[in-house]
Amino acid sequence: MSLFVPAKLALADGTVYTGNAFGASGEVYGEVCFNTSMTGYQEILTDPSYCGQIVAMTYPLIGNYGISTEDTESRGLFLRGFVVRELCRQPSNFRSSQTLDAYLKQANVVGIEGIDTRALVRHLRIRGAMTGILSSVDLDDASLVKKAQNSPDLVGRDLVQEVMPPKSFEWSEGLSELGQSGLPTPASPGRELHVVAIDYGMKWNILRHLKNLNCKVTVVPGTATAEEVLAHKPDGVFLSNGPGDPRPLTYAIQTIQKLLGRVPVFGICLGHQLMGLACGAEIYKLKFGHRGANQPVLNHANGRVEITSQNHGFAISAETLPSSLEVTHLNLNDQTIEGLRHREFPAFCVQYHPEASAGPHDSGYLFQEFRQMMTKA
Repeated sequence: MSLFVPAKLALADGTVYTGNAFGASGEVYGEVCFNTSMTGYQEILTDPSYCGQIVAMTYPLIGNYGISTEDTESRGLFLRGFVVRELCRQPSNFRSSQTLDAYLKQANVVGIEGIDTRALVRHLRIRGAMTGILSSVDLDDASLVKKAQNSPDLVGRDLVQEVMPPKSFEWSEGLSELGQSGLPTPASPGRELHVVAIDYGMKWNILRHLKNLNCKVTVVPGTATAEEVLAHKPDGVFLSNGPGDPRPLTYAIQTIQKLLGRVPVFGICLGHQLMGLACGAEIYKLKFGHRGANQPVLNHANGRVEITSQNHGFAISAETLPSSLEVTHLNLNDQTIEGLRHREFPAFCVQYHPEASAGPHDSGYLFQEFRQMMTKA
């Protein structure tokens, strides 16, 4: 009797890939995208920004160091499905508590292995990210393709409502000893500053970095109003990452518009896009997005290139940038905007993830800059 259960991944354009099921049994739909990171699959799995998506890993062997509770980035797994070339069923790592297969079963996430991920990624790069169906229960090609074609698109949907916390809370955990390794020794932290972090689907390592800089951190849901944020009397406001299209998030855009000029603001990823929208810029969808840990970004201030971790499918249109914003960082692969600073108010944002340590710490200075901005204000 075979140990393998067949599964299929069908794309809306009619392409079908056959492999073996792992993780939970079932059927899911989502936008099929790919991540080029060689490690960090657990951080990818627990990143709420992947809500509504089926994620394919380009690195061929996934699961080889198992799952560690210390590497979790959120309270759960919000992605729809996971695609790998080869699943490691016997991980080797002293920090591992369970296998990737068991982890996905526990989280009710459907996985598929054994497909040619090189062919899949090449197809997505040519045709663009698209809706797909991942199933281990329906193996009929025509049926799966039809389902993919009839499934809702990612564009225009508010996915933040699915991942944000239900209520406000205080964050108390700083970086672990391993997480601090290699970071430059910070200057004297000075007095404790209060940061209100608006959570649109935030990765926890952002909060750990803020806590390490002697900040009291209050997390509020992404739907919080400016009045609710300011009622906490913050020294600064952080705008988090999150999933999907930023344009339907009119409540978040209005909140940011009311906060700018009243309190220092720092945004990452979705927070960067929302700040751009709040200032009058427009957003467009990238063909297949930026998802990986090796994206080169030019810092205009010093001419240095930062190796960054990224996960986004939308970008700010340079042609629509208002005069109130200046570009601080640029992606060297496709010249898309990676960083902005407000010319009048104490506010800046970046499209990439400085907390993810891809460089490994090329962008850690941004948290220090946020603290300095709050201290001056």
